[in-house]
This record gives sequence, structure tokens and C-alpha cells, in this order.
Amino acid sequence: MTRARAVIIDAWSWLNYKPLYSETRGVPYRRAFPEAAATWVPPEDERRLAAYKMLAAYDQNQAAELAELRDGPEARDRREFGDPSMFVEAILAHVLGREQQITVPGAEAQTADSTPDAEAAAADRVQTLLRDWADDELLPMRVQQTERKAVSLGDGVYRLAWDPAKQRATVRSVDPGFYFPIIGEDDDGGEFPARVHFCWELPEDKRRDLKARIRRITYELGPIGPATAAGVSEDGRAIRAPLTVDDGEGNLVPVLGPGDLADPATGGISRIYAWNDQPSTLTCYLTDATWNLDDLKGDYDVDSLPEAKASYATGADGEVLDHLDLLIDFIPVVHVPNTVPAAEEHWGQSSLAKVLQVFDELAGSDTDSARASATTGLPMLAVSGVSDSRTQLAVEPGAVWKLGDAGKLSAVDTSSALRELREHVHDLADRAATVSRLPAVALGTIDPSKAPSGYALDISLGPLDSLIGGMRLARDHKYTLLLKFVQRLHLAGQHPDWAGVQVQPARLVFGPYKPTDKAGILEQVTTGVTGGVISKETAIRMLMEAGFPIEDVEDELERIDARSFEAARLLADALGNPDEVAKFLGREAPDEPEPPTIVLPPASTNPVVDDGEDPAADPAQGSGGNA
Repeated sequence: MTRARAVIIDAWSWLNYKPLYSETRGVPYRRAFPEAAATWVPPEDERRLAAYKMLAAYDQNQAAELAELRDGPEARDRREFGDPSMFVEAILAHVLGREQQITVPGAEAQTADSTPDAEAAAADRVQTLLRDWADDELLPMRVQQTERKAVSLGDGVYRLAWDPAKQRATVRSVDPGFYFPIIGEDDDGGEFPARVHFCWELPEDKRRDLKARIRRITYELGPIGPATAAGVSEDGRAIRAPLTVDDGEGNLVPVLGPGDLADPATGGISRIYAWNDQPSTLTCYLTDATWNLDDLKGDYDVDSLPEAKASYATGADGEVLDHLDLLIDFIPVVHVPNTVPAAEEHWGQSSLAKVLQVFDELAGSDTDSARASATTGLPMLAVSGVSDSRTQLAVEPGAVWKLGDAGKLSAVDTSSALRELREHVHDLADRAATVSRLPAVALGTIDPSKAPSGYALDISLGPLDSLIGGMRLARDHKYTLLLKFVQRLHLAGQHPDWAGVQVQPARLVFGPYKPTDKAGILEQVTTGVTGGVISKETAIRMLMEAGFPIEDVEDELERIDARSFEAARLLADALGNPDEVAKFLGREAPDEPEPPTIVLPPASTNPVVDDGEDPAADPAQGSGGNA
């Protein structure tokens, strides 16, 4: 009797069509995915880790090598020409855009000639600090590393920390296969968990006499506890122990950390963080420990490894990383899903998910095409009537065969079959582009001589717009959260440049991704500004999105206004204020000379005599002439 096959529908069920991934019990083939089947990996994460390895194999042209573990050496004989990797790179480039820039709302309102505004000044200060930090921390490279993982595997992870030596927050990209969030049965997968593990196996190192081990780094939110310090356990292991003092009556009482306050009524401890107005009772604890695999004999998983057998790491400052209080009330980890997760789900979906079967068909057609090319370039021949039967026949340049009177030479023409295979490959490539919503113009495979007009191009990019819009939506609040954490870490580290800073809602803005008609955009902008239907600020942003080399809207606007003499003349006619006109041009108004004092002639000293005659009664008299 055959065993009934389990049908599993989850975030990775699009891989169920592959027997290598989903066997009779619906679990991955363990010989191909031994890491996913490790004893410490929770059962609910086994299919996720196997899916990551499967997707990485497609990305690295190693899918056939992985399939060989189950299907034998014949599965290795297939061509892989890098189509999945090309799709990943194309989608990654469109998601990130041409450039990425950190912006803080309100910072653009702070200009050199504007009236000082406290909120605008604060936003501009934070924006400058974040951009300087991004340059020092190589943030664009970190984003590229994480986003490639997210696009190809479905998930990306950032891990942040405060580095006292560098005096700045550091951000690192972590493989999602090491990421194990603890999500309870009643928790919403869309919310960030209160406990996160990063766990992986370390191989045996015979030269250093080290056994195979498991390393686990844990971040956990919990109630604030008394102060602790480095200590030693009874068996000689480095641990953290609570600090105590004598209360004067022979009793040892715990010591509170600097700034912590105890509530006698509840027994809880609270502290005020630099980014909060109200006291908080939560803090984040960091633990970094290793276990020897030989010591784990029971039924353990990543969340229940025995603390009694753990060896805790020690930081560069000598602190034992055993529930070390980080003095922050958040977990400095940001998970970036590639797509908007389903309701109550935590994980994203790879951009290769829906086209993986098409890629399998492409690999099979490429393999058949390669075989057909061999028979077309070196055709099969039928030879009869050879005069000497001992002659060795071989198809090669310059070969001469002697045939008898009835001899015959026939070649098998397979070029038509090769032509059909190549057309089928093109059809499959078009199908993959359609399913993944990547038009030919986005993949760069369109013939430049056949490029569509601007309007037709915009219509053809409609599916790509919806794809990138959804992917950027899934990332927008994640990068806002990351930049918020960066600000908080600098405040917690008491960096002098960040003194007095209030956390601002900064965003990482991705650049334009669509090919644009720059001449058409420039004409639209010129017409709109001249007609008064759009502002100069909007016009400049349109030019920036089209790829014009403009770095800052306000700076560009000031440069334009400084040369707008006709507009300045109209402003002078309207206001009659030279100072306002000079301010508009970014110049100083010239000093106007004081007008000369008007000197009037002195009044006459002779009084006017009234003779009593009425001038109106005296008729006008002419010269009289010579009458």
C-alpha cells in the first residue's frame, strides 16, 4: 500500500512541484538539505531554510547539482545559462532605482535666506547627520547586499549595534537563513517579535582543537532588572551576576542602574530614554553563546538550548554577553520582506517564486537545443558502397571517402528541429517575463531600433509599475524604522554631534527606475512653468525623477531665481521694494543716495494792496493795434 502524500499549503508551497523539495510526507529531501533538518532547527522553519537553499542554487546556476543528490548523475546533464540571476538583478535595479537618498520631512523648508524655523532647522540637522552617517557606514552597499537577498530569497535582515570605537551606529546585512524570530501562537506575524535569534552551526576545527558547535545571538525585550556585572559560575563559566550592596542591616540588596527608578508599589524598575517622554519598564537584552553539538542530547530547538551548557562570549570592553542590558527599549533588528506579507504572516516571497517552473522548462529547452546544435554542426551521415571496408570514416575537414559505382552519401538535416527549439526558448523567455511582470524594455532585451514611443512605453511598463509599487510599499516603513533605530542608537551612545536631537521620521527614498524621454519631460516642464500650471519646485522634482543631474531642489531653485531678471523686474513693479527684489535674486540691494533738499525761493516782503477792483469785471484788453 502506498503512503498518502501530504499536501502542504504555506508561504513556500510554490516549490511543492519539485520532488526534491516535497517528498511523500511533504518535507524536503534531507540529503539535499541537511542544514534544514538539523536537530536544533524548529520544524516550522525546515521548509523555509530548504527553500532558501533551493533559490540560492538557482541563482548560482547550481540547481542541477542539487537535483543530482536525489535523481542521480543524469540530472546534472542540463544547461543553466543564468536566467534566474538576470531576473534577480533586473528586479533589484528597478526596486532600488538609480540612487537612494535619506530625506527628513520639513528639511527642504530650511534655506539660507529663509526666516529661521525651529522645526525646519531640527529636520535639516537630522537629515545632514543621517546622510553623513550613511556615507561613513557605506549604507548603499549594505542596502544592496540585503535587498539582493530579499529579491532572490524573499527576506532580508539588518542587524544594528552601537560601536564605541567608531562612535557610530553600525548596520550589517545578515543571511535570512540565520534569522529565527520567536512568534507565538497568538501573536500577529506582521508585528515584530519580542525575541529574535541568529543561530548557525560552526564546523569542527581540528587545528584549533574545536568541536562542532552552535552559535546563537539573542535579542530579547524584557522588564528592566537590577544592575549586573561580569562574574563566574560554579563550574568556571563566565556569566553575569547581579550587583548587590549591604543595606546596613546585614542584608544584600540589588543595585539599580544609573537613572533607574524603582516603584515600591509594584516592585518594577523604570527609566526614561532620551527618545521617550514617558518612563519605560522595558529594555533589550543581548546574549551571545555557543554550545558543543555533542552536549545537546535532548529534544532542544533554537529557542530552548540549555543555558547550563552555554559558553558566553565576552565583548571587547570585557562585558560578558549573558543577558547584557543594552539600555535601549527596542530590538535593533529590521526584517525586510520582499513582498507585502499575507495577513498575519511574517515572511515575504521571492521574486523567482512564480517563474521557477518556467526556468526549469528553459533549462530543458536549452539542453535540447545544445544537443540539436551538435547534430546540426556535425550531422549524422549514412554511407554506402565504400570500396574499402577497412576505411575508418570520420566527419572532419579534408576527409576523402572512396565510394563504389553504387555508393551513396546521405546527411540527416536537423536544422529545422534546432530552429523550432530556439523559437520555443524565445517563447519561454517571453512567458517568464510576462509572469514576472518584467517587459522586454525593463530587461534590456528590446531592439533599440524598435523602441516604442513615449506613450506606448508608459503603457508597456504598467505591470512593472504595479510590481515595483508593491515591493516598495513592503519596504517603506522598514527603512523608516531602521533610520529611527539609527537615531536612537546615537542618542543612547551619547554622541556629541547628536546632543539635543529629537528623533525625526526620516525616510530612505528610492530613485526613479523607468526609462524616460528626457527631451519630452523637459518640454512638459517648460510649458507647465511658463503657463503657470505647475510651480518651479514641482518642475525641478520632475526633472530629478527623469534623471537630470540635480542634487537639491532648494539649491537649484535659488540658482534659477538668481538669473530670473525679468521676473525680478515684474516683482519690483508689483512691490516697489528693492530689498524684496534683491532677496529674490540672492543679492544685496544697492545703497540709494538721499535725495537733495529742495530749496524754495524766499517769500516777498511787500504786502499785497487791495485796490477794490474786481479783475473779472475788467474786460480783457488787447494791444489795440493801429486802429
